[in-house]
Amino acid sequence: MEENEENQGSRRRRGRPRRPRKVDWTPKVNVFKPRGVPARELQEVIVSVEEMEAIRLIDIENLTQEEAAEKMGVSRRSFWNDLNSGRQKITKALIEGNAVVIKGGNYSTNE
Repeated sequence: MEENEENQGSRRRRGRPRRPRKVDWTPKVNVFKPRGVPARELQEVIVSVEEMEAIRLIDIENLTQEEAAEKMGVSRRSFWNDLNSGRQKITKALIEGNAVVIKGGNYSTNE
């Protein structure tokens, strides 16, 4: 299990701790960048593993939001938040020409 760097340090969340998501997939490749631009010249957009899993379950596996949320062991609202956040980050990276880095998060794997 990994812990997201964003949730460490001085930034503390109020309320209930974030529940680890169940993930059946982890990336073999974790960086995607525009061709012809050196990585050192690009800003990075970090997408967590559970955000990518949410996108995969909906867009590749064609599960309903309810089925996908159950598979990841979270509420539909939490699932929607992960899905929406991941899609926004990837879209922003594509529009602005940034690198997408898949890493971190709060999840457990079944692999």
